[in-house]
Amino acid sequence: QVQLVESGGGLVQPGGSLRLSCTASGFTSSTYVMNWYRQAPGKERELVATITSVSETTNYADSVKGRFTISRDNAKNTVYLQMNSLKPEDTAVYYCNAVKYGHDYVWGQGTQVTVSS
Repeated sequence: QVQLVESGGGLVQPGGSLRLSCTASGFTSSTYVMNWYRQAPGKERELVATITSVSETTNYADSVKGRFTISRDNAKNTVYLQMNSLKPEDTAVYYCNAVKYGHDYVWGQGTQVTVSS
């Protein structure tokens, strides 16, 4: 069964850190471009970070640049999103997805991140 499963979300205070994981099954995620998106209530889904397949080039939304880091562990078929210096405006449901040849292949179910004191 082809799927992505996110984990690691939760409640954190402003300035804190979380690491999200996205584990693939049924396919080899290392051959796919992997993205992290987020969607806050009442807002459109936003692309947060991308990591390519071969060169593992990364790209980030301006709103998270310098605070978030995307990485992948191909041996574990997993992509991570390390989130530091979290702000209340980072509160959202975070999703990962796999893309190949410019087409979405599979989406995860999402994990909730809440930044609040």
